Amino acid sequence: MVNSEKPKNKVILKEYGKNIQKLVDYVKTVPDQEKRTEYAYALVELMKQLNPLLKTESDQKLWDDMYIMSDFSLEVDSPFPMPEKELLGKKPLPIGYPEGEVRYKHYGRNIEKLIAKAIEIEDDKEQETALIYIGQLMRSFHSTWNRENFDDAIIIDDIKSLSKGKLHIDLEKVKENGLFETSMRRDFKSNVPSNSGNNSNGGRRNYSGGKRRNNGSNSKKRRN
Repeated sequence: MVNSEKPKNKVILKEYGKNIQKLVDYVKTVPDQEKRTEYAYALVELMKQLNPLLKTESDQKLWDDMYIMSDFSLEVDSPFPMPEKELLGKKPLPIGYPEGEVRYKHYGRNIEKLIAKAIEIEDDKEQETALIYIGQLMRSFHSTWNRENFDDAIIIDDIKSLSKGKLHIDLEKVKENGLFETSMRRDFKSNVPSNSGNNSNGGRRNYSGGKRRNNGSNSKKRRN
């Protein structure tokens, strides 16, 4: 007949050693609940003192370890609940990977999530604001991926494709107002005068035009 009883003073957690295991076994036998709890608190402090590495551990881990060493039979007024025996040794659930491939890898999966959120927006104005923000991100990602072949029409087509035709914004409106440009670029664009030719010439006249005319007249006098 096989003896199924556990050996007396079996060390359950070897990092604490045989003496701590004996003390845990003793605390279990103390009949008075209050006294037993007092001893348990003292034992947790002793566990810290005997192993300097445990000083950085949380008190909950030390109490959990004491419960484990007691084979989950220690009844005390602990500041923490007894851990569930069934959970010990259980492997954590594997982290699930996103299902399905990313349709446009240069945009990434987050753009797909943003588009899915935009579809859910019921207010037309809010949805358009979300679309403009998404378009700006997509333009930034697309220009990094392919600087030469770029047009706002590509972004709009991709939005339509990713949203399965549920999202649309007018191309002319986007181009005319520079909606897919970042706010910094739009502000910069609005500060630049519309007549670029006059701007460059005007700059010269304002800062150095008078001096050049004077220099020009002086040079003529020297030649005479």
